[in-house]
Amino acid sequence: MTRRARWTTVVVVIALVALAVLVLGRGGMPGGPAAVVASPSATAGSAVAGDPVRALFEERRSGVEVQGTGIVSRILPDDDDGSRHQKFILTTPSGISILVAHNIDIAPRLDGLSTGDRVDFRGDYEWSEKGGTVHWTHHDPSGRHEAGWLAWNGRTFS
Repeated sequence: MTRRARWTTVVVVIALVALAVLVLGRGGMPGGPAAVVASPSATAGSAVAGDPVRALFEERRSGVEVQGTGIVSRILPDDDDGSRHQKFILTTPSGISILVAHNIDIAPRLDGLSTGDRVDFRGDYEWSEKGGTVHWTHHDPSGRHEAGWLAWNGRTFS
Protein backbone atom coordinates (compact mmCIF):
# COMPACT_ATOMS: atom_id res chain seq x y z
CA MET A 1 0.00 0.00 0.00
CA THR A 2 1.43 3.37 -0.97
CA ARG A 3 1.84 6.21 1.49
CA ARG A 4 -0.94 8.17 -0.22
CA ALA A 5 -3.34 5.19 -0.09
CA ARG A 6 -2.63 4.69 3.63
CA TRP A 7 -3.21 8.40 4.28
CA THR A 8 -6.48 8.32 2.31
CA THR A 9 -7.62 5.26 4.29
CA VAL A 10 -6.82 7.01 7.58
CA VAL A 11 -8.76 10.12 6.53
CA VAL A 12 -11.80 8.06 5.46
CA VAL A 13 -11.80 6.09 8.73
CA ILE A 14 -11.51 9.27 10.81
CA ALA A 15 -14.36 10.89 8.85
CA LEU A 16 -16.60 7.84 9.35
CA VAL A 17 -15.84 7.68 13.08
CA ALA A 18 -16.57 11.40 13.44
CA LEU A 19 -19.85 11.00 11.57
CA ALA A 20 -20.83 8.02 13.73
CA VAL A 21 -20.07 9.99 16.90
CA LEU A 22 -22.15 12.90 15.60
CA VAL A 23 -25.13 10.71 14.69
CA LEU A 24 -24.99 8.67 17.90
CA GLY A 25 -24.65 11.86 19.94
CA ARG A 26 -28.00 12.98 18.53
CA GLY A 27 -29.61 9.69 19.52
CA GLY A 28 -29.32 8.10 16.09
CA MET A 29 -31.71 8.23 13.18
CA PRO A 30 -35.35 7.18 13.62
CA GLY A 31 -36.20 3.56 13.02
CA GLY A 32 -33.15 1.90 14.44
CA PRO A 33 -29.43 2.15 15.01
CA ALA A 34 -27.45 4.70 13.07
CA ALA A 35 -26.10 3.18 9.89
CA VAL A 36 -23.89 4.83 7.36
CA VAL A 37 -23.16 2.86 4.25
CA ALA A 38 -19.74 3.57 2.85
CA SER A 39 -17.74 1.47 0.49
CA PRO A 40 -14.34 0.26 1.67
CA SER A 41 -12.85 1.50 -1.59
CA ALA A 42 -14.35 4.98 -1.29
CA THR A 43 -11.80 7.74 -1.34
CA ALA A 44 -11.85 10.83 0.86
CA GLY A 45 -12.97 12.95 -2.09
CA SER A 46 -15.89 10.69 -3.03
CA ALA A 47 -17.70 10.64 0.31
CA VAL A 48 -19.49 13.76 1.42
CA ALA A 49 -20.24 13.80 5.14
CA GLY A 50 -23.88 12.93 5.62
CA ASP A 51 -24.35 11.53 2.11
CA PRO A 52 -23.64 7.79 1.91
CA VAL A 53 -25.37 7.68 -1.50
CA ARG A 54 -22.41 9.46 -3.17
CA ALA A 55 -20.01 6.48 -2.92
CA LEU A 56 -22.71 4.00 -3.98
CA PHE A 57 -23.53 6.11 -7.03
CA GLU A 58 -19.89 6.56 -8.05
CA GLU A 59 -19.22 2.83 -7.73
CA ARG A 60 -22.46 1.87 -9.55
CA ARG A 61 -23.49 -0.38 -6.69
CA SER A 62 -26.97 -1.83 -6.24
CA GLY A 63 -28.84 -3.90 -3.69
CA VAL A 64 -27.27 -2.05 -0.77
CA GLU A 65 -29.15 -0.91 2.35
CA VAL A 66 -28.62 2.83 2.71
CA GLN A 67 -29.69 5.45 5.21
CA GLY A 68 -29.51 9.14 4.44
CA THR A 69 -31.37 12.38 3.88
CA GLY A 70 -32.45 14.58 1.03
CA ILE A 71 -34.59 17.51 -0.04
CA VAL A 72 -37.65 16.88 -2.19
CA SER A 73 -36.96 18.36 -5.60
CA ARG A 74 -39.93 16.89 -7.47
CA ILE A 75 -43.19 15.10 -6.71
CA LEU A 76 -44.12 12.46 -9.29
CA PRO A 77 -47.48 10.81 -9.97
CA ASP A 78 -48.14 7.60 -8.05
CA ASP A 79 -47.27 4.36 -9.80
CA ASP A 80 -50.48 2.32 -9.76
CA ASP A 81 -49.13 -0.63 -11.78
CA GLY A 82 -49.19 -3.65 -9.45
CA SER A 83 -48.31 -2.55 -5.91
CA ARG A 84 -49.01 1.17 -5.57
CA HIS A 85 -45.99 3.41 -4.96
CA GLN A 86 -45.73 7.07 -4.00
CA LYS A 87 -42.83 8.49 -6.02
CA PHE A 88 -40.70 11.57 -5.57
CA ILE A 89 -37.17 12.78 -6.25
CA LEU A 90 -34.78 13.67 -3.42
CA THR A 91 -31.56 15.62 -3.85
CA THR A 92 -28.92 14.40 -1.39
CA PRO A 93 -26.40 16.71 0.34
CA SER A 94 -23.80 16.09 -2.38
CA GLY A 95 -26.28 16.75 -5.20
CA ILE A 96 -27.19 13.19 -6.21
CA SER A 97 -30.81 12.83 -7.36
CA ILE A 98 -32.56 9.69 -6.20
CA LEU A 99 -36.01 8.39 -6.97
CA VAL A 100 -37.88 7.23 -3.87
CA ALA A 101 -40.46 4.52 -4.60
CA HIS A 102 -42.48 4.12 -1.38
CA ASN A 103 -44.99 1.22 -1.36
CA ILE A 104 -48.29 2.72 -0.17
CA ASP A 105 -50.04 -0.65 -0.16
CA ILE A 106 -47.79 -1.58 2.80
CA ALA A 107 -46.87 1.73 4.47
CA PRO A 108 -48.72 5.05 4.88
CA ARG A 109 -48.46 7.73 2.22
CA LEU A 110 -46.63 10.97 3.05
CA ASP A 111 -49.74 13.13 2.60
CA GLY A 112 -48.92 16.80 2.02
CA LEU A 113 -45.30 16.20 0.94
CA SER A 114 -43.98 19.25 -0.92
CA THR A 115 -40.91 20.30 -2.84
CA GLY A 116 -38.32 21.71 -0.46
CA ASP A 117 -39.24 19.30 2.36
CA ARG A 118 -36.50 17.28 4.05
CA VAL A 119 -37.00 13.50 4.08
CA ASP A 120 -34.75 11.04 5.91
CA PHE A 121 -34.76 7.52 4.52
CA ARG A 122 -33.61 3.96 4.95
CA GLY A 123 -34.08 1.49 2.13
CA ASP A 124 -32.51 -0.50 -0.65
CA TYR A 125 -30.39 1.51 -3.14
CA GLU A 126 -30.37 0.58 -6.84
CA TRP A 127 -27.92 2.43 -9.09
CA SER A 128 -28.95 4.22 -12.30
CA GLU A 129 -27.29 6.80 -14.53
CA LYS A 130 -29.73 9.42 -13.21
CA GLY A 131 -28.69 8.85 -9.59
CA GLY A 132 -30.50 5.76 -8.42
CA THR A 133 -33.63 4.54 -6.74
CA VAL A 134 -34.36 3.84 -3.09
CA HIS A 135 -37.13 1.33 -2.45
CA TRP A 136 -38.09 -1.05 0.41
CA THR A 137 -38.76 2.07 2.51
CA HIS A 138 -41.20 0.06 4.61
CA HIS A 139 -41.41 -3.17 6.60
CA ASP A 140 -41.49 -6.51 4.79
CA PRO A 141 -44.74 -8.33 5.67
CA SER A 142 -43.06 -11.68 4.92
CA GLY A 143 -40.03 -10.83 7.08
CA ARG A 144 -37.47 -11.73 4.41
CA HIS A 145 -36.12 -8.21 3.77
CA GLU A 146 -34.61 -5.68 6.15
CA ALA A 147 -37.18 -3.05 7.12
CA GLY A 148 -36.82 0.46 5.77
CA TRP A 149 -38.57 3.73 6.60
CA LEU A 150 -39.10 7.35 5.66
CA ALA A 151 -39.04 10.15 8.26
CA TRP A 152 -40.76 13.43 7.40
CA ASN A 153 -42.49 16.20 9.28
CA GLY A 154 -41.88 14.60 12.70
CA ARG A 155 -43.30 11.19 11.71
CA THR A 156 -41.77 7.89 10.66
CA PHE A 157 -43.48 5.94 7.86
CA SER A 158 -42.67 2.24 7.72
